[in-house]
Amino acid sequence: MNNRVRELRARYGYSQEALAKAVGVTRQTVAAIEKGNYIPSLLLALKICGEFRLKMEEVFWLEGGEK
Repeated sequence: MNNRVRELRARYGYSQEALAKAVGVTRQTVAAIEKGNYIPSLLLALKICGEFRLKMEEVFWLEGGEK
């Protein structure tokens, strides 16, 4: 699964720590999602999308798929 979390976090002015706190996880979890080492649960992905006010497919997509 690919994502734009790092790009969006920078655009919206969030540190990893601030985004993590906003969605209820650790900074390490946000870092792992950004690196593609961790696939978030549906609930966590929805919370992240909610922080950016974007649809799921604008933030997360399957490898080989269009973003």
